Amino acid sequence: MIDWYSSTSSNAGSCPTLYETDTGDIVVQGHELTDPEALSQLRDVLPGENFVVVPRSLMSWFEGKSSE
Repeated sequence: MIDWYSSTSSNAGSCPTLYETDTGDIVVQGHELTDPEALSQLRDVLPGENFVVVPRSLMSWFEGKSSE
């Protein structure tokens, strides 16, 4: 369950966005990674896993945030 909306770099409500769940996990919303060369370099991909691209600056929102 999504506990709260946490951070976005979007304009007018478009992605990317980060959400935090009630368990402290992070849900990432972003543009799907579709570049075949980049996808071929990813490891240990399980069925049902997907990849999205978000700006590095968006991830800095969680720097220093401790899990409870």
